[in-house]
Amino acid sequence: MNFPGFGSGAGARAWTLAALATLPLLLAACGGGGGDSAPPSSGGSTTLSAAALLGQKIFADTALSASGTQSCASCHVSASAFAEDASAGGVDHGSPVPLGGSGMDQGGFRNTPSLMYTSLTPNFYFASDGSPNGGFFRDGRAETLADQARLPFTTSFEMANANAAAVGAKLKTRPWLADFVALYGNAVLNDPDTALARMGSALAAFETEEPTFNPFSSKFDAYQRGQATLTAQELNGMALFNNPPKGNCSACHPSTSADGATPPMFTDYSYDNLGVPRNPLIAANNAGAASDVPVNSTDGVQTYYDLGVCGPFREQAVYLAASCGQFKVPTLRNIAVTAPYFHNGRFTTLKDAVGFYVRRDTNPEEWYPTASDGSVTKFDDLPAFYGGQFVVQAGVVGSDAGYLGNVNTSEIPYNRLIGDTPALDTAGIDDVITFLCTLTDGFDPAHPTAQVLPAQCQAAAQLAAAPKNSKSH
Repeated sequence: MNFPGFGSGAGARAWTLAALATLPLLLAACGGGGGDSAPPSSGGSTTLSAAALLGQKIFADTALSASGTQSCASCHVSASAFAEDASAGGVDHGSPVPLGGSGMDQGGFRNTPSLMYTSLTPNFYFASDGSPNGGFFRDGRAETLADQARLPFTTSFEMANANAAAVGAKLKTRPWLADFVALYGNAVLNDPDTALARMGSALAAFETEEPTFNPFSSKFDAYQRGQATLTAQELNGMALFNNPPKGNCSACHPSTSADGATPPMFTDYSYDNLGVPRNPLIAANNAGAASDVPVNSTDGVQTYYDLGVCGPFREQAVYLAASCGQFKVPTLRNIAVTAPYFHNGRFTTLKDAVGFYVRRDTNPEEWYPTASDGSVTKFDDLPAFYGGQFVVQAGVVGSDAGYLGNVNTSEIPYNRLIGDTPALDTAGIDDVITFLCTLTDGFDPAHPTAQVLPAQCQAAAQLAAAPKNSKSH
């Protein structure tokens, strides 16, 4: 097992935000899993480069997978903000992670991320304190999006080609081969690794140039441009989101522009360890997991742990124990349509995801395994060496006061203990959710009531007229 990773914590966030404006921006990536879906089209409104047009064809081509049924578009579906469609792939089989492999029956390990706005992510780099920032995949193991784009083609639980040569053999049979050769030449066909890298570059160009991936067309964007009005509930949700003593969400998901030109990305591209509960619906997390699941634990509790920047999928040989369990902070744009949430898809609704943030420590029995004697096994998806499997007594004030580990317990709202009042009450959570729903693209200022938001947004908004106890100040 490899344990690459670097320092962590809130200390790097201010440096990160200041540095983002000067970092090079990159292209976009591909993933795998599930059924098929057509790629987006610019509809003639934007002229795509030859590389982007080639990437568009690669994005939708299922013949490039070992199964012959999986493409990038299979689990990066436009209707779900280029995350996995809940009616396809692994989700359809009761799993929060996509299915892949040569027989389309091999479970993945992590929740499919959205590809929207990914082209604006900075290359992987280290902050001045040594903490990781930017990069691609949830563990940042790909330095650039072009690097990331090629990896799913040869990942055993995704498109599952044996190697670059196997991808190259399929490439030579595709109807768009002439387009590829026109761009990159015939000689590259004799170098499978380079050919695969060029495919990644074409995918990257497509996902950068195609406007569907970076529309900035949410109600929030229209509000920022003075073209829309937020409701009282949405405004209060935004205030709670930004208020350090309350939601403090903007500490990691800034609602202001990093460079003064690009609209807010709602991520600082840092990494954090939130102690997300273990998800039993992921096959790899079960004792009877398939033989291909990495065995990377000797703690006697679990045989497999996903430690994010510390492995098991990251191969770089640099390691710092304090980073184990950290995952990249995602953008919150389109979060309402990209369920399930967190790296392991543990929560299926924003109500639970936000509730976990604010009641993780005040009410751990809601989220973690509870024994008959009332003891709660906190942070059960981390080995004890990194602060996981921490047992507390539900309802017993102070029983968790001595906790030390990698999990973020210093920032609001994570700095509370059992018996403390959560940073937000139920009404406040609903208000924050309604604000998060304003980050959904597809809002038309000329027809403000035309956008149909997911049911979870509508449910939260129905409480708008109810008395509020969680005010922003």
